[in-house]
Amino acid sequence: MRVDKFLNSVNITKRRAISEDMCKNGVVCINDAVAKPAKDVKVGDIITINYLEKAVKYEVLQIPEAKTIPKTKQNEYVREA
Repeated sequence: MRVDKFLNSVNITKRRAISEDMCKNGVVCINDAVAKPAKDVKVGDIITINYLEKAVKYEVLQIPEAKTIPKTKQNEYVREA
């Protein structure tokens, strides 16, 4: 699954366009490498989002099958590292 779709489907970003822009501007890293929007995410990857104040790391636990998941099920797909 593409990283921009993944961030949107597990409710880290509100819209895919936002996650796509974040990737294009170098804010999103996968395993410490800057990720383009089409970069594939695999189970076990560490996604780092560098916000202005802090960096937040997420570990990918599984890839969602549906387009979006309920916010209550977010812990099944990502874990803050």
